Amino acid sequence: MSDRNARSYWKANIRIVLILLCIWFFISFVCGILLADLLDNFRLGGFKLGFWMAQQGSIYGFVILIFVYIRLMDRLDHQYKLDQIETADKLHTAHSANVDTEVKP
Repeated sequence: MSDRNARSYWKANIRIVLILLCIWFFISFVCGILLADLLDNFRLGGFKLGFWMAQQGSIYGFVILIFVYIRLMDRLDHQYKLDQIETADKLHTAHSANVDTEVKP
């Protein structure tokens, strides 16, 4: 990968991370703490929504964001053709390991 592509890839990666961190901050801090009183007017599963967001919702949101990050990074790797390079490296490593373990007459 050229330096220009590497910088572009890294900027895209950081942009994804920052967006997801902002979403996580909104879910955990804003909804769980700052808007808790407002959200308590609604119920989810018998619990006040503000309480639920502080106790469970932020954890569920974080786990969902992990899977979103994986999906977005797979797309980014595919866009920069890093998934193909990784596959080629794995094949080369596997082939090298097989060659090293062969018994020679």
